[in-house]
Amino acid sequence: MPPTPSLNTAHARRNFDRAAATFDSADFVHAHTREGLLARLAPVTVDARLVVDLGCATGSAINALEKRFRGARVVGVDVSPAMIVAARARRRFLSRAAYVCSDAHALPFADGSVDVVFSNLLLPYLGDPAALAAEVCRVLRKDGLFAFAAFGPDSLLELRRAWAAVDDDVHVPGFPDMHDVGDALVRAGLRDPVLDVDRLRVDFASADALVRDLAATGCRNPLAVQRKSLSGRGRLARLKAALAATSGGAEVGIGFELVYGHCWGRGGRPSGDVHIDPGSIPVRRRPR
Repeated sequence: MPPTPSLNTAHARRNFDRAAATFDSADFVHAHTREGLLARLAPVTVDARLVVDLGCATGSAINALEKRFRGARVVGVDVSPAMIVAARARRRFLSRAAYVCSDAHALPFADGSVDVVFSNLLLPYLGDPAALAAEVCRVLRKDGLFAFAAFGPDSLLELRRAWAAVDDDVHVPGFPDMHDVGDALVRAGLRDPVLDVDRLRVDFASADALVRDLAATGCRNPLAVQRKSLSGRGRLARLKAALAATSGGAEVGIGFELVYGHCWGRGGRPSGDVHIDPGSIPVRRRPR
């Protein structure tokens, strides 16, 4: 896969601000990975006092995190002010959760102060996993837990191919390979990464339904370099036609490669050059 242009944080923030009011109506992929991530946390023992939901969106995981880590203070963090407002509005009675609007690359937490960082589908909107891994390593205490879900490179292939039939621009960001993510975690100073891969296919009633739901969840083009002119009805119509052609029928299917992972803080970044052999990363694959 050719290198993807860099992502623009301001573009992503605007996309999610626009989607805050509609996000919960179309967040079934986020809900799927959220439940998968929480299930993988079930057997893990962590004495947590501070838990951070990094990229919390409308705060749909906060309640479950408070139940999972009883007695801990849960803080939702998101770059979108509108998402933070929506998350605060849904906070349940007697919840101790707090919400902070912040860039994931500059978290408002002291070094080694966080026990658990939970991050559901934030990585796809950051582009480079190394910067996030470094910041998580900084705030995570020794033996603290970083648990995350992300998209793998086989995600949204149908959408990428459909756009390729319309023009030569890049509309869908490339997603990092599982082993690149593991490498970034170890280079940052985190230890013992374990990753597993799952697959999800979502069928939409039509190309219109797919485009509508992508917009509802803020899944718009966040690339730093974008076409100066508007997409226009003609190009959007050609995209929908290309999507319909891939399915051969009314329904449009989109596939997602879902990467789940967790690793542990170790209290410091290693010196020198660090490289992890992709074959050494433990991988659990679910049967398809």
